[in-house]
Amino acid sequence: MKHLSPIARRALLCGLSAFFLTFLAQAAGLFRSLEAYSWDVRAQLLARPSSSTDLIRVIELDQNSLDWGEKENGLRWPWPREVYSVILDFCRRAEAATVSFDVLFSEPSVYGVEDDLALARAGRDFGRLVLSFVLGSESGTDTAWPKDVLDFSSPAQVTWRVPPTAFPTVPRASFPTPDVQAGAAALGTVSQNPDPDGIFRALRPLAFFADQPAPALFLAAYALHKPGTAITHEPGKLLVQPAGELPVTIPMDADGRAVLNFRGKAGTHQNYSAAAVIQSELRIQEGKDPVLSPQSLRGKHVFLGLTAPALLDLRPAPTDGAFSGVELHATALDNLLANDFFRPVPGWFSSLLSVSLCLAVALLALRMTTLRQLGLVSPILLSLPAFFAWGAYRVLYWLPFVPLFTSVFLSLSFSVMLAYTTEGRQRRFLKNAFSQYLSPEVINQIIKDPGQLKLGGERRVISIYFSDLAGFSSLSETLSPEELTRLLNEYLSAMSDIILQEGGTIDKYEGDAIIAFWNAPHSQEDHAERALRAAVRCQETLTAMQPYFQKLGGRELTMRIGLNTGSAVVGNMGSHSRFDYTMLGDAVNLASRLEGANKEFGTRTMVSQATFEAAGGAFAGRDLGLIQVVGRKEPTRVFEPMRHEEAAKRAEALHIFALALKAFQSGRIGEAEELFARITAVDPPAVAYLKICDTLPTPLSSDWTGVWRLTGK
Repeated sequence: MKHLSPIARRALLCGLSAFFLTFLAQAAGLFRSLEAYSWDVRAQLLARPSSSTDLIRVIELDQNSLDWGEKENGLRWPWPREVYSVILDFCRRAEAATVSFDVLFSEPSVYGVEDDLALARAGRDFGRLVLSFVLGSESGTDTAWPKDVLDFSSPAQVTWRVPPTAFPTVPRASFPTPDVQAGAAALGTVSQNPDPDGIFRALRPLAFFADQPAPALFLAAYALHKPGTAITHEPGKLLVQPAGELPVTIPMDADGRAVLNFRGKAGTHQNYSAAAVIQSELRIQEGKDPVLSPQSLRGKHVFLGLTAPALLDLRPAPTDGAFSGVELHATALDNLLANDFFRPVPGWFSSLLSVSLCLAVALLALRMTTLRQLGLVSPILLSLPAFFAWGAYRVLYWLPFVPLFTSVFLSLSFSVMLAYTTEGRQRRFLKNAFSQYLSPEVINQIIKDPGQLKLGGERRVISIYFSDLAGFSSLSETLSPEELTRLLNEYLSAMSDIILQEGGTIDKYEGDAIIAFWNAPHSQEDHAERALRAAVRCQETLTAMQPYFQKLGGRELTMRIGLNTGSAVVGNMGSHSRFDYTMLGDAVNLASRLEGANKEFGTRTMVSQATFEAAGGAFAGRDLGLIQVVGRKEPTRVFEPMRHEEAAKRAEALHIFALALKAFQSGRIGEAEELFARITAVDPPAVAYLKICDTLPTPLSSDWTGVWRLTGK
């Protein structure tokens, strides 16, 4: 720890604290409901059909079918089982791959045994019918497998390599009556339990009953479709391997359930009303055109289930609050055919990702030197958990989002609070150390006229100077107070000497920032030229001192300067007991904004048109364009000053930049981009303009003025 930098130590403290608090909350189950909800949101936003979705069809016993049966044929619920035989006849005619009934026939038909036998005959004729049964801990009439299905592997030719200890064993069951069951090629259980909040997000593919595997309806349909399938249990998954094919994986969570990959809302799988299917078959038998073409079911896996609200088989799912039970099994078979069930992310990976993000977020937050930077970066940092959760979803993993977001949020919050307190302490230290500094010009005026020691001011045209060191807060983190004081003294002394030599009045120091002005308290006709010369000299002196600062602080210093000339109120302001000789006004604010605007342009010194023109050609410079700073409605033309010798050396690049700027302001963005791109290797403002060009709409708005509107201070 002692070898780590102060920022690294603080990041470690904030990041690990956030991680452990989140870990404890997760272990206590505090995130369970929120995480389930976040998964539902992901499913609603990202659910898409697969290549296997079109292989599934659903025949619905919906309200329209019930109404049609009663109105046209006098059929009351439950329907005679002979009606289902008509549906099977249509599926046989259509050459459907399999038909799975999510309808229970555990009691003999009220219409007599012949009604049951009619359904069984249709099932045998079709040859690929899967009937459903239910399992229960207390309910159920059977405690042993019916004689004809003692071994499920017989009709579907399944090889089971599954230990009974790997899945729940259920003591009771209710099977179809023997007469109906005689027409089935396989049986599948439809007994499933929702999550604690009542929503079905997963299905259990397998349970055990009477020492035999009891597959879910969707797994039974798949095994029936793929004769010779071997089903093998491995830790956390089932391997389903049809004969001569690669295995398909069913990942399972800690409760032995497979998390479904929903394809969309209810009805995503092509569905047909049972009434339409029945009418179509009867019309075909009568030699008439069917309502529904048998071609629509050819080669498809057909599920028949109850969707009428009165039949009470609606199940809330992540993508829809009125998902039917049969659609859950249709979705599961879709997943099995596409081999895209969701996998739970291992706990160790979630923890590793969480602690990594916590540390990275803390480190980045603690390195932010301004509130603006923090405001820009914070939304990005807080969006990282959503990005990872989205990415995991796309590659079929359930990555817990809520714990990850909570840990990142806590890490960011702890870092901001710690940075605020330490930054405040450093600012107070700097303020106390330099609060007694007064401009010699002000002192001389006071000596000449003690009456000036009173509150009041006057309006004057002045040239205003704002400077600031880039990245100073992060630099101060790496230095002791003694080292920081020494570096700051050297820097401020060198810059202040130049300002005073040029006749400027130093208003104040704010940490590493210097605020000064010319033409007050005494008049200076050439105040703009003095201010501009001071700015150029300060940058040149800082460049010459870089080796010294590199040795003292471990890196070079970068200074940003903003200059403006305009009307402001200058005088003694404060209280009767404590006041400062300072300045106020819009011109002062603009100078401050120009200092900050250097960050956008990649420049080090930026002056307003008023200052540049008032200097009377004492220095060369290039037009940087029109900008609109925060707080001002009118745009300001700004310049980058330089000595004439430097301008001569950079003549070609400056000429290209001028042409590009003219094209930009005229709305010829393509031409501007081409010109800016030619000098990006040697000209930071060209890089900045090129980035702005990339963000402009095509075409430009009709009120285009070529003004660069700054969004930050």
